[in-house]
Amino acid sequence: ASVSQEARLDYRWLELRTPASAATLKLQAAVCRLYRNAMDARGFVEIHSPKLIAGESESGAGVFTTDYFGETACLAQSPQLYKQLAVAGDLGGVYEVGPVFRAENSNTRRHLCEFTGLDFEVPIVAHYSEAISIGHGVFKAIFEGLENECSDLLTSVRAQFPSSKPVISDEPVVLHFDDALQLLRDAGVAPEDQDDLSGADELRLGEIVKEKHGVDFFVVDQYPSTIRPFYTMLDPSDSSRSNSYDFFLRGQEICSGAQRVHDPSLLRDQLRAKGLDPDAADLSASLKSYMQAFEHGAPPHAGCGFGLERVVFLYLGLDNIRRASLFPRDPKRCA
Repeated sequence: ASVSQEARLDYRWLELRTPASAATLKLQAAVCRLYRNAMDARGFVEIHSPKLIAGESESGAGVFTTDYFGETACLAQSPQLYKQLAVAGDLGGVYEVGPVFRAENSNTRRHLCEFTGLDFEVPIVAHYSEAISIGHGVFKAIFEGLENECSDLLTSVRAQFPSSKPVISDEPVVLHFDDALQLLRDAGVAPEDQDDLSGADELRLGEIVKEKHGVDFFVVDQYPSTIRPFYTMLDPSDSSRSNSYDFFLRGQEICSGAQRVHDPSLLRDQLRAKGLDPDAADLSASLKSYMQAFEHGAPPHAGCGFGLERVVFLYLGLDNIRRASLFPRDPKRCA
C-alpha cells in the first residue's frame, strides 16, 4: 500500500522508524560531521552568525519578518554579510553550519523555507578559483567519507531509492556560463533565459557534462552580473559578467558563491547600480554596519553556501527534499 507524502509528514515520527528514513537523517548528520572535519583540517574557524538581523541579507530572496522590541527584524536568509565581516576582522577562513530562512512560495520537490546552510568564506590571493578548489576538495572528502564510513546506511537508503555513487573528479570541472549555454544550444536545447538557467536547463546540462566529462559534480562560473547581488565582484575584463559560480550535483544546483567586493567605493557604486542609495536614511542597520566595515580595510575574499538537505536529497537520489529534513518547513507546512 502506498502512503501519500502529506500523510507521511503528518506522522513524521512514525515514518522515521523506517530503515530508509532513519538512515537518511543519520547520513545527514554524517555530512555535517565530514564538512566540519574537512574545514577544520584546512585551518578554517567555525563561526555562529546572528539569525535575527535588521535587514535582508540576500537580495532576490524572500524574507520572514518579526517584531523586535517595536522594530522590524528579519530571519537571516544567509550568513553572508557576517561571514565577510569575520574575514574583514582577520579571522582568516571561516565556516558555518546553521539555519537559513527563505520566504519563497516555492512548492517544488527541491525547495524548503527553512534549511541548514553549509557556508564558508576565505581570503584569496590571486583568483576566485581558489574558493572553487576549496569547495570541490571539501565535497570530494564528504562524498568519499560517506561511501567509506557509512556503507550500511547507504545500503538501507538505496534499497528503497536506488542510486549510484556520484562521480566526482580529482580537480574541479568548471564551465563558463556562456560555454554552458552553447553546450545546451549544441544539444538542441534553446535556453529559456539567456541570463540564467532554468531547472530544465540545469538537468540537461548535467546530462551533457556527464556525457562529456564523466562527472556528476561540476561548476558553472561567470554568471551575468545583472542576476547577482550587489556585493559580487564584477569580471574585470567584462563588467557584464561576474566572478560568481554555482556548484551542481546530478544536474541541480546545490551551492551559490562568488568573489565579494572588498573595495568600499566599488561597493557603493554597485549598490547604486542595483537601485539602492548607500547614503539613504532608511538603509538597514545591518547594511550600514556592513558598508562601514569595508572602510576599515578587508582582504580580497570569496565564498559560497551549500544547502545541506539539498546535498543529501541529490546525493541519495531521493524523490523529494522533504525526506532529507527532520521536520520540513515549506509554504504549506509550519507544524
